[in-house]
Amino acid sequence: MEKTLAELKKGEKGTITTICTEQLPLKLIEMGCLPGSEVTLLQTAPFSCPLYLNINDSYLAIRRTMAEKINIKISTTYTN
Repeated sequence: MEKTLAELKKGEKGTITTICTEQLPLKLIEMGCLPGSEVTLLQTAPFSCPLYLNINDSYLAIRRTMAEKINIKISTTYTN
C-alpha cells in the first residue's frame, strides 16, 4: 500500500519509495531520507506537526509539509 510519510499512523513502518528532491531540503536527504530507507513514525506533536521518525536507526523530526513529499510503501503496522 502506497502512502505519503505524512499519512503514517503512530507505530506504522514503511520503506521510502520516492521523494521529491527538488522540494526537500538537502539536509533531509543527507540525513537518510532516501528511497529504500526504512521509516517508523514514533510520535506526533500536538496539532500533528512535527512528526518524530526513526529512519534507518536515526531519529528525526520533520514538518508535515515535508513529509507529504515523501512516498512510502507500508510494511508493518504496530498496534498499541
